[in-house]
Formats: sequence, structure tokens, C-alpha cells
Amino acid sequence: MKRLVFMGTPEFSVPILETLVHTEYELVLVVTQPDRPKGRKKTVTPPPVKKTAEKYNIPVLQPEKLRDEYKKILAYEPDIIITAAYGQILPKELLDIPEFGCINVHASLLPELRGGAPIHYAILEGKEETGITLMYMAEKLDAGDIIAQQPVKIADTDHVGTLHDKLSQIGADLLADTLPEIFARKITPESQDESKATFAFNIKRDQERIDWQNPHNVIYNHIRGLHPWPVSFTQYDGDLMKIWWGEMDDQIYKGKPGEVVDIIDNEAFVVVCGNKKGIRVTEIQPAGKKRMTVSQYLQGAPDRMKKGIVMGD
Repeated sequence: MKRLVFMGTPEFSVPILETLVHTEYELVLVVTQPDRPKGRKKTVTPPPVKKTAEKYNIPVLQPEKLRDEYKKILAYEPDIIITAAYGQILPKELLDIPEFGCINVHASLLPELRGGAPIHYAILEGKEETGITLMYMAEKLDAGDIIAQQPVKIADTDHVGTLHDKLSQIGADLLADTLPEIFARKITPESQDESKATFAFNIKRDQERIDWQNPHNVIYNHIRGLHPWPVSFTQYDGDLMKIWWGEMDDQIYKGKPGEVVDIIDNEAFVVVCGNKKGIRVTEIQPAGKKRMTVSQYLQGAPDRMKKGIVMGD
């Protein structure tokens, strides 16, 4: 029976781990990141993959630095190592050992969108399609030979959360379908075209800020490309306001970019964009408050949002 080691950390990795648990192979070890403080109270919390592994009584290793502890993984004598959003680079000493190599489940159609935030960038860049790639791991970031790919259409209503869930499950299914071919040595991997490589590095704070000078379709992609994490924001009346959700409004408006030009039934407000079309904002989070609908925000105090105020100033 083939011996598998799985390495992953966030929710994206969980369906893949669950699928491996129910294959005919022996899952001998799960490697994940250390428990980290989370939330305002900084409660030390185990990663989702650890919780899942413990549910199935699978041994768990949580090295702070993988390079310092990789020999502990080799002690389990894996025939193959599978990673999915693990969060650390595998040292060459680990890559070279398993008979069937180290493979990664990556949430883009490589060589496009290498890096840690491919789902975000697929939406931020307005792509109509992304997908899952299974690849052999190399020392260079997401540059290994491609084993298999599965395209996935991006709906106009998709956001990071919905696309994340689709890709995670498709990645699990593609892996389950492909593992027998890998073990039967029926795979002919293909090299990536380096000239077509693009990158999706982790989102930085400044990228979360909405630029109302952009066209409304670009701003819509920005909002849904950061929803439900880390969430876009703008400046409003001297404070930051998170914009959790909005929709495109194709009407032509007067006013300058960022200006609130309409309040609709106390349920949404319209902000002018650089192409004079609008974004109809429906969910927000004012500074120091919880996430809420615009209706909740205006309830009992409709003057909280006034026409003519310019966001982003």
C-alpha cells in the first residue's frame, strides 16, 4: 500500500485531506503550520488541517521551520508527498526522497498566477476562467512540471469565497482521479512556459484600498476579489469604511469619482466611478463597528449617508 504524507494548512486544504483519507492509500502523516493567535483576543488556534487530521487520528507535525525538521517526515518513509496551500517552501532534501515525487495542488492554470493568492488575483484581474493545476514541485515557486489541469469558469457573481470552495473541491477530485495514474507511471508531465508566467503574491494592505478613479467594472472586481477576506475599504468622513459588497450600476451619473450620488430606498448608496457609472454599495463596515447592511446602517438615522460626500478623500 502506497504511503502518503499530506502538507496543508487553511480551509482550502481540508477537502483535499478529506479525500485522501478515503482513498485506498495509507495516509501516514499530516504536516501543517503551527497553531497561531487569532482574533482580537489572540486566542491560539490550530489550523483547519490539524483539526481535520485529529478527527481521523492521523499523526500531525507542525514545524516552525520545515528545513529544521524535514528528517522527521522522512522517518515516515512516504512514497509520495502531496501539498496544498501549506505555506512553506519544501527543501531540496525533502523533494528528492519520495519515489513518486512531491506534488502540489495549486489554484490556478499555471504558469498563470503563481504564488499565494491566485484565487484573489483571478477575480481582481477580471478573468473569466481559472482552474486547478497538479504539478511536480520544484525549488522555484510554482514552476514545476504540470501533471494535470482542470479549467473552471468564473461567474460574474463569484467572489473569493465561492471560487475558493469550487476550486478546493475540484482540486480534491482531480487529485483522486490522477493519483492512480501517477502510481502506475502513466503520467507524462509537461514543462511550464516561463514566458507566460504571471504572479499572485499575497495581498498587501494598500491593495485593499478602492480607487474610485477606476471604471465601475474594475471596482466591482476589486470588491469581490477581496470578499470575504481581506475586504476592500475606502475613506469616508474621516474614517475608514470597509466595503463588503456592492453591485455594478450601469447608469451614467454626474459627479466626481467617489461621490455618493444616490441613496436607494435606504438599502444601498451609489458611488460614482471613473467612467461615470456607479457601484451600488449594499454591505459595509464602519470604523469600529461590525459588518452590516446599508439598511441596518441607515435605520433610524438616514442622514448618516448624505449625497455629495466624496469617498476616498
